[in-house]
Amino acid sequence: MGKTKKCCYGLCLLISVAINILFSINLYVGGGQWGEKKHEDSCQPVLGQPACECFDCYGGSDCSELSPECSADADSGDPLFLEPFWMQHATESAVVISGWHRMSYRYADYTTMSKELENYIRKIHLLVGNAVTEGRYIVFGIGSTQLLNAAVYALSSENSSSPSNVLASIPFYPMYKAQTVFFNSESFGFEGDTYSWQSNNSTNNMDVIEFVTSPNNPDGELKKSVLGGKTIYDHAYYWPHFTPITGPSDHDLMIFTLSKLTGHAGTRFGWAVIKDKDVYEKVLNYISMADLGISKDTQLRVLKLLKVAVEEDGKPLFEFAYNTMRERWDRLTSVLSKSTRFSIQKRHPSHCNFFNETRLASPAYAWVKCEREEDDDCGAVLEAGKIIGRAGSIFSAKDCYTRLSLIKSQYDFELLLQRLTELVSRENGSIETM
Repeated sequence: MGKTKKCCYGLCLLISVAINILFSINLYVGGGQWGEKKHEDSCQPVLGQPACECFDCYGGSDCSELSPECSADADSGDPLFLEPFWMQHATESAVVISGWHRMSYRYADYTTMSKELENYIRKIHLLVGNAVTEGRYIVFGIGSTQLLNAAVYALSSENSSSPSNVLASIPFYPMYKAQTVFFNSESFGFEGDTYSWQSNNSTNNMDVIEFVTSPNNPDGELKKSVLGGKTIYDHAYYWPHFTPITGPSDHDLMIFTLSKLTGHAGTRFGWAVIKDKDVYEKVLNYISMADLGISKDTQLRVLKLLKVAVEEDGKPLFEFAYNTMRERWDRLTSVLSKSTRFSIQKRHPSHCNFFNETRLASPAYAWVKCEREEDDDCGAVLEAGKIIGRAGSIFSAKDCYTRLSLIKSQYDFELLLQRLTELVSRENGSIETM
């Protein structure tokens, strides 16, 4: 019976692979682009319904009409800049899942995490050289978002009469505060900016958990712990396309996300690298209580993507991603260099061990400052110029700052650059083109 079952699984696997290949050929060669967003390519209706969605600001029956009054949306961190890479690798990254595949809650080893996927996560960190994983525990989560609060829970005080103080240095990713406040635990509470808290308190008798985002969201700075105690390192952007990899991060608790590695934000997958076994078990328990583990379908897709990502030691993916980000930063810097009204963060060159050369950082976001005293609401100034950003106050900074996303689709970036060029041209009393 066991032999028959194995043969059946083998046959099903062969059929699945065949379907996968046919699907991929249709998708990549035959133009079967179901549900794909377009702006100029032909969109023939299927059964009376549109075969694709139009990009923002484009409309019409074939998505070719650009709305002249449309604002450039640079608000979200949706990493669609990597979409062309995956279109070029459609066949090897496609996944078709048979109905019988992985129906159980657990794998054969009675865990909820794929050991093969864990091995590939360790492999890509080893190739890139951005994190120490040897001798560390790894936990999967629904994006890094879930793991952020799981980490706070795992590190928090067990004495409810003396809850842990959760801190982050301004400007910081707003989810740290939002989640801590939302879950409203007796074991921890958000206390704001690390430096401000430090100036008013002593850490001698206080339980503190510090968030360190490196590279930082929104400004791309490489950050270090201020207090040196219990720390959660959010390394969502510590990849070669955003910053030079100067060495492997070697901290007690580090969090990564697939979103900013491969661009697959919608897959909702992240992982934590943890040194201490007790902390690991608490994070694992949090994930188990919340979701009974991560979707097997998600894990299968992530595995497929990482197998592509590590091909040729990761060079094709990271070179494509870095070249795209570098070009965007070069063009953005060129436009804003003509402005005295707007400035962006300074970028510093460092030796990147992965590429084995000195490179400038190419952060995911431009941290724009309105330099005029009267422009105390930079977001409003940009919005008047048909640009939607994310206000500085969302990151607990001043509103003379605004974050602009540089990682959306090429169409989004081109429109953003067009609107910025128009703003700078008006500032200089001339009309310029990109």
